[in-house]
Amino acid sequence: MPTDRAAPESHDLALLGLMQLVSPALPIGAFAFSQGLESAFELGWVSDEKSLSEWLSGVLEDGLTRCELPLIARLYTAFEQQDSDAIAQWDEWLTATRETAELAAEDSRLGASLKRLLGSLDLLPRQDERSEGCLPPLLPTHAGYVTLFSYAAYMRGVPPRQALLGFGWAWLENQLAVACKALPLGHTAAQRVIEQLRTELVAAVDQALLLEDDDLGPVLPGVALASALHETQYSRLFRS
Repeated sequence: MPTDRAAPESHDLALLGLMQLVSPALPIGAFAFSQGLESAFELGWVSDEKSLSEWLSGVLEDGLTRCELPLIARLYTAFEQQDSDAIAQWDEWLTATRETAELAAEDSRLGASLKRLLGSLDLLPRQDERSEGCLPPLLPTHAGYVTLFSYAAYMRGVPPRQALLGFGWAWLENQLAVACKALPLGHTAAQRVIEQLRTELVAAVDQALLLEDDDLGPVLPGVALASALHETQYSRLFRS
């Protein structure tokens, strides 16, 4: 394992690590995906600032709160405990929640890109050290984006709650970037949406940290349908 993980007391380094991880400039290609939002524009389901805010609020409440956010907390704990079985289990669970080919491909491609980036920064676990003790690899071979994000947050010493907030913030910023390009939505309007959803994001993290395993599972039929229809959408800017 790398030995340069930020110590828990090194709050400044942890904060910078989180900022690096959620930055739009992170070279993993997240800007190329809309998670079905572009299709929602085309279908007329989202057409202005108000309907966009309602759509994102719904995805946050019924999606991230019940899926990605609580999984980051569980994966973070698994990385702390070096529990490769739990990591593999939750990574497979996340894969099973991707309801369309585009959503599955997005998670896989972003995960692969983040893994390459972490490798270039010498932040990946050293598999030879585990293999000598007959231990399975800490990271699944084809780990998804959420799993790699959780691992990167752990390695940077980012506290779990802040990791959840950062992931939610990165998702929100990316969705608003999609809206500014494809709706189109003005940048000032995008900031108003952020103002409306900031408190909801904090509440979502609070709720996600309290959920039991049996409470997990996204309920996003609209996103699934929009994503499926996006696969055959005639004119599009984004890959999902």
